Amino acid sequence: MKLNKEVLSEMGVKPGEPAGLDGRSTKRVSADWLGSQDKDGQDKQRKKVAEEDLQEFVDELSTAQDLLWANGTRALLIVLQAMDAAGKDGTIKHVMSGVNPQGCRVESFKQPSAEELGHDFLWRCSKALPELGSISIFNRSYYEDVLVTRVHPELLAKTHEMPSDGPDEKFWKDRYSDINAFEHHLHRSKTRIVKVFLHVSKEEQKKRFLSRLEDSAKNWKFSMADLAERQHWDEYQRAYEEALSATSTAWAPWYVVPADHKYALRALVGGIVVDAIDQMGLKSPEVPADSLEALEKAKDELLAET
Repeated sequence: MKLNKEVLSEMGVKPGEPAGLDGRSTKRVSADWLGSQDKDGQDKQRKKVAEEDLQEFVDELSTAQDLLWANGTRALLIVLQAMDAAGKDGTIKHVMSGVNPQGCRVESFKQPSAEELGHDFLWRCSKALPELGSISIFNRSYYEDVLVTRVHPELLAKTHEMPSDGPDEKFWKDRYSDINAFEHHLHRSKTRIVKVFLHVSKEEQKKRFLSRLEDSAKNWKFSMADLAERQHWDEYQRAYEEALSATSTAWAPWYVVPADHKYALRALVGGIVVDAIDQMGLKSPEVPADSLEALEKAKDELLAET
């Protein structure tokens, strides 16, 4: 099963064009693939279709990962970025549920350590890149250094990269340029990059925060820092708009996925990942003739056992 090309195209940020976040729905794509809403206003049928599609994508991803591992000639890097409570953790859990952990790694990037601050902003993420044949998922990434630091430029004071007069527009454009060059290098080195922004609304984020506060079993998910960052919502939206617009390229495209409905979000991300691996054109490795002969002898030997 493949995700509708119209849906993929709608979610994609075309290179050289604005991401247009303020004009994108956080609830659904217009090239609707789930069908109409139920008469009673519930999304039961749409949710059912999305969950069925997600399972198909999970199964296909499992098969695709086998090919990726068997070939050992390419790697896949999935970058997930979003506002707090947009659903990154749940998306990883559900979309990658059928993947063999041996060939897949999830990396989360929190506040940088003293060692990491002593290097350039791409260094700590470059250490976590996938080896050929494997998948790495970045739960947040080097993009934090053009998002969080854009909203809180004072954080740059902890690094050796803080300009003497503070960061100006050229500073941020240089960082976008560095990211594009870094990703182009990875692409040429056989690592396919898929970048996904989970586009959640401010209203839905509020609902999810309240859910965490009202349910004692979810209290641990809430941090006062989340509430503090919510006060900078508009600044983050501008930072994301500029970053996605400047760094969506042919070799490392951005996809903006509506995230207000988790059931649709997960299926859409699953479809994006399956499409990315499909574009690699992977096939089962051919076994050389001499090896086939050895395999036949091994088979005969096993069949001859009493």
